[in-house]
Amino acid sequence: MLDLTGKVAIVTGASRGIGRGVAVMLASRGAHVVAAARGENAASTISEIEGAGRTGEAVPLEVTDAASIDAMVSGVLARHGRIDILVNNAGIARDQLMLRMKREDWDDVIATNLTPAFVLVQAALKPMIKQRSGRIISISSVVGQTGNAGQANYAASKAGLIGFSKALARELASRNITVNVVAPGLIETDMTKAITEKAQGDWAGQIPLGRLGTTADVAAAVCFLASDEASYITGQVLAVNGGMYM
Repeated sequence: MLDLTGKVAIVTGASRGIGRGVAVMLASRGAHVVAAARGENAASTISEIEGAGRTGEAVPLEVTDAASIDAMVSGVLARHGRIDILVNNAGIARDQLMLRMKREDWDDVIATNLTPAFVLVQAALKPMIKQRSGRIISISSVVGQTGNAGQANYAASKAGLIGFSKALARELASRNITVNVVAPGLIETDMTKAITEKAQGDWAGQIPLGRLGTTADVAAAVCFLASDEASYITGQVLAVNGGMYM
């Protein structure tokens, strides 16, 4: 099993879905997880982590507020003195066809899905550079690779994370900091569970492995990229999509 003992990991959007799954699995591998989400929403994630005998802490974070990000990172450094893993996961969707998409739907998605990655990385880089080590992992989407009708804003934000990460990987490689992306396909979350069984079946029919993915599938990819076993991997997009896009 991958060993992350002694590592301090920040996971944004850690209250549910992929973010929660990532936080719980990182903790199960030994990392001390800082589960960041709006208000007290990540408290249940930490309860699950602590219930399994692992350690973590819930911190409030509004990813669209740079001051909130700075306060969160400063607090982590004050308490632990280091940041080893940063997982940029927080995101929203505001789907609409382009002709009907409101400017605020575009701005909200970019401001939540893409810009916070820039602010968070800037805040976490100084300690990582000082340590001469670090893992930065952003959660993109198959939509950022293929596009999807009605999701121009979402696809742009997720494709932006890929370009952003590739540029960073070139900048930071000499500092022993790796930067990678995980691009999930259709994953079973609260949102997809609300869709009819027929629709889920139709989706699964488009996936060569014949099923939707799970949050554990995505979390396992993140844990690998965060581990020492992935020390020679940077600037890559690891697709977790069951073969939906190759």
